[in-house]
Amino acid sequence: MAENLIFSQTSDRKILYAEMLPQVKALVEGEPDIIANLANIAAALKEAFGFFWVGFYIEKQGELVLGPFQGPVACTRIDLDKGVCGHAYTTRETVIVPNVDEFPGHIACSSASRSEIVLPIFLPNGEVFGVLDVDSENLSDFSEIDVAGLAEIVNIVEYLLRNDTQ
Repeated sequence: MAENLIFSQTSDRKILYAEMLPQVKALVEGEPDIIANLANIAAALKEAFGFFWVGFYIEKQGELVLGPFQGPVACTRIDLDKGVCGHAYTTRETVIVPNVDEFPGHIACSSASRSEIVLPIFLPNGEVFGVLDVDSENLSDFSEIDVAGLAEIVNIVEYLLRNDTQ
């Protein structure tokens, strides 16, 4: 397991995602615990990009329950039909919100969050396991570069879920 992550001193997210992906793969390689892996993935995303908040919500008994994250305290439980996370979960699609104040039903876990991207994570049987949620304190902070880069991170999580030996 790596102790340090190494990234270029650049604001080019495409480069940062390309540098990050092999390091995240190495970070989770051989670790069977999904929660430990999600924790390290959240930390790596926060370290690489300096996002305001990054973390996972996991579906448990009909709710999205807060999982490993980096950033200020967050909402502990989200109804499946509420907020950006619930919308991504129920539609099974990535959601980019340029301005959270303009998203109907947005849940303001922090008033400092201005834009958000949420990606669903699928189990091998096609059910939704949960979501990867990333918030920024800047408006319109996410683009298709983030969709592609974060989708690769989600692919790593889905690989771990497919190969879960617990």
